[in-house]
Amino acid sequence: MRKFKWPKVSLFAIATVLLWLKTYIVYKTSFDIKIENWKQEFILFINPLSFLLFIFGISLFLKEKNQNRYILITSFLVSAVLFANVVFYRFFNDFLTIPVLFQTSNMSDLGSSVNELLNLSDFLYFSDFIILALIVKFKPKFVGYREYSKVHRRAYFLIAIAIAFLNLGLAETERPQLLTRTFDREMLIKNIGTYNYHIYDAFLQSKSSAQRAFADGSELADIDNYVRANYKQPNNDMFGIAKGKNVILVSMESTQSFVLNRTVNGQEITPFLNDFIKESYYFDNFYHQTGQGKTSDSEFIVENSLYPLSRGAVFFTHSGNEYTATPEILNKYGYFTASLHANNKSFWNRDIMYKSLGYQRFYDINDYEVNEENSVGWGLKDMDFFEQSIKHLKEMPKPFYAKLITLTNHFPFELKEEDMLIEPYTSNDKTVNNYFTTVRYEDEALKNFIQKLKDEGLYEDSIIILYGDHYGISENHNKAMSEYLGQEITPFVSTQLQRVPLIIHIPGHKSKTISTVSGQIDLKPTILHLLGIDTKQDIQFGSDLFSKNKMDFAVLRDGSFITKDYVYTRETCYDKATGEPVANKNACEPYMEKAKNELEYSDKIIYGDLLRFYEKTKYRDKGNGINKEIE
Repeated sequence: MRKFKWPKVSLFAIATVLLWLKTYIVYKTSFDIKIENWKQEFILFINPLSFLLFIFGISLFLKEKNQNRYILITSFLVSAVLFANVVFYRFFNDFLTIPVLFQTSNMSDLGSSVNELLNLSDFLYFSDFIILALIVKFKPKFVGYREYSKVHRRAYFLIAIAIAFLNLGLAETERPQLLTRTFDREMLIKNIGTYNYHIYDAFLQSKSSAQRAFADGSELADIDNYVRANYKQPNNDMFGIAKGKNVILVSMESTQSFVLNRTVNGQEITPFLNDFIKESYYFDNFYHQTGQGKTSDSEFIVENSLYPLSRGAVFFTHSGNEYTATPEILNKYGYFTASLHANNKSFWNRDIMYKSLGYQRFYDINDYEVNEENSVGWGLKDMDFFEQSIKHLKEMPKPFYAKLITLTNHFPFELKEEDMLIEPYTSNDKTVNNYFTTVRYEDEALKNFIQKLKDEGLYEDSIIILYGDHYGISENHNKAMSEYLGQEITPFVSTQLQRVPLIIHIPGHKSKTISTVSGQIDLKPTILHLLGIDTKQDIQFGSDLFSKNKMDFAVLRDGSFITKDYVYTRETCYDKATGEPVANKNACEPYMEKAKNELEYSDKIIYGDLLRFYEKTKYRDKGNGINKEIE
């Protein structure tokens, strides 16, 4: 009897199966992808397959030696893409996009943050590549090479196409208009897979690059009508109340509202801010609206009252656009405008973008004395930053508009022992534990800064605005956060955690807590109205926070939104009072169109550089040379 001989397995089949299974395992272990039913689980399981069949299928046209080389290189590159997404997701709870990859000038400053995100076990993400390399080297008997005919290759690619259409068809039944509603990258990954998502992202990048070339002023008509229809009259009692005063705007790095009026280890986390609120206007329903640009996004929103992009950072992708930003407007009203940040001027492309925003001066790392003793983590400690910034503020022409960007409360939240004013929290999560110590340090630095303003005679003639720029603790730390807060971190709770502090302090004014739902997009009109500057002719999506007609509404960059009664996130409408999904499925429906319109209109303005067509004679005078001092 002839002995049965098992058919040999081709290397490209082994590579496909290994990478397919590895990708699914990574989905389940490294990404927090919410699965609601068996169909979603099945889609998640099959979605890497069509791409892998196509990419490894190319090897069917190659001879054995070249085929092996191609499979090894491809396996490594695809694994690298997957691993890059894993590392990025560990902190940002998001997936890579092409614009993010272009932000190379930030890489040299990432240092400790990247080290914190890498683990010794990460080599396992390349385990399939190692297996393939060993197979190629030792040539086990169960692996063999064969040439395929045109018919076989055609049949192979037809199967790959069929699987791709099956995947997309099932995805469309679960999420209609999947590829036209792309605010949520997790939704795309869950339905079409990491690799197909990156192909789609490349398509979006090409499309956005072409938008400016084909844009014309007619596209502004609908946007202009929408903005006019939604304009809210400022509060007459507050309009112009700070006319002629200096504006000191402080961007508080990674500061979320949940730390206010709370303790850790029995000690207040923010004792100064808790007291400062009692003599200021405090907005307790104020949300950050940033995307992948983080701090730079918050700057963009605050200065322009436009939304950031869903992909990448506007500071990098569209720094050459025309804008009608707060600094440029204030230049026309006799203000000296400056930004102060003790970091490299090229970080987030600020040296280029600040010219487009109209800043007259950028005080960067070269304007500060930075050494090993006064630095920690990302650079100059907040105490020293504020102390040295006072000198710059004193020398500025008056009135001035000055934005100060803090640094110490930045992931991975490092602090020298002698600077710790409270003990770290005690959980199994180092990031959450250390976060409280750097927030406490930032709070103390702000206390000293306000006192210095008083000592140097700058306090009485200034309005002081403190705001959180973006979240500090991502959803990857939900377990420790749940332990600290004493409640489960549901999508509803997670959205509520996107609240950041906003404190507007006008010396001599009594305190008031304003609970209107609002966001960073509302800061520009609020600041200008306090200074007595009308913004009715400006294209902006925010409303004056003091307006009696201000709508309770804030849209987040992922398409979630918050109203007076509801929170809409991850395709679920929650009752704000109970935190539970509402029985009436249509309760959030009236706001969905508004949220979608605002994000899409803002995207059109940025991608098409539409403000270059807008008549801005009230604010803009390109011939006055106001940008010449930025180097």
